[in-house]
Amino acid sequence: MILKRENKINIILGVLLCILIVISLVLGKYNIPWDMFLKAIAGKEVPETINTVIFNIRIPRIMGAVLIGASLSTAGAAYQGMFKNPMVSPDILGASSGAAFGAALGILFSFNIVAIQMLSFVFGVLAVCLTYVLSLKVSKNTDITIVLILIGILISTLFSSFVSLIKFIADPYGKLPDITFWLMGSLASINNKDIYIAIIPIIIGISTLLCVKWKLNLMCFGEEEAKSMGINTGRLRAIVIIASTLVVASSVSIGGVIGWNGLVIPHFARMLVGANYKYLLTTSMLLGGGYLLLIDNLARNISSTEIPIGILTSLIGVPCFIYLMMKAKREWV
Repeated sequence: MILKRENKINIILGVLLCILIVISLVLGKYNIPWDMFLKAIAGKEVPETINTVIFNIRIPRIMGAVLIGASLSTAGAAYQGMFKNPMVSPDILGASSGAAFGAALGILFSFNIVAIQMLSFVFGVLAVCLTYVLSLKVSKNTDITIVLILIGILISTLFSSFVSLIKFIADPYGKLPDITFWLMGSLASINNKDIYIAIIPIIIGISTLLCVKWKLNLMCFGEEEAKSMGINTGRLRAIVIIASTLVVASSVSIGGVIGWNGLVIPHFARMLVGANYKYLLTTSMLLGGGYLLLIDNLARNISSTEIPIGILTSLIGVPCFIYLMMKAKREWV
């Protein structure tokens, strides 16, 4: 059986991701010799410190980076297809802003980490629900996709204002630094419990998007064309929004606000496999997981103090997106 080029690319990306995961397990401030790493993985006797670093610190963090990167990229690719807009990112409907408000509220009232994560998730979902309901009320006979984007921007602005209000009233020596650091995005505090909480909604959301990927190809032709081909566009839009909201809210609740991953990575995926969603979602998922893991390795190794990962994704994402825009312009000409 001869594999298609797109399948070969996805296999290569999967292998590269596995290699990067292994390298990430031994790389860090506390370097682990390869022989000790292999013994620990095999269950043989090694110093307790090595077991703690590998199984309690690095494995949860690596899983968190891969899950969050894959989630944001997959949701971004799905949104860009559904809205027929290359500038759309997974937080366009307010999920990230809502989740940020929930986390800031939890920190302000000194809730424990689980309660903060649950508040973040709930408000992320609530923000998108509010966007969707208002869009249905406002759209009437107009194109709901445009209304969704506009209402999403408004809801995002509203929740961002709430976050600013919380930062204004927060204790500048206690709560404010915690809120600010969380908003920058970081994987430093992810543990096994966080993974157990986030992995179920993330798997459900990504699996749902993968199940409707062929219908997203039809949505790219436009609303009327998709309807003429037998697609219930309203139901499909609701499915994509619910699934994407699940993965984005879960990602933000454990990792904070990490921007640009869901906007830039789908474009690189299209450069590799084209615009066919049969391959694009899988490519975005693998590429996004590997990209965020690579950025996290940089965040915890390039300086003596760990850099918040949200800062690095922005610093790298902006020039990458400028490159993509320049390349697209050359192609249009």
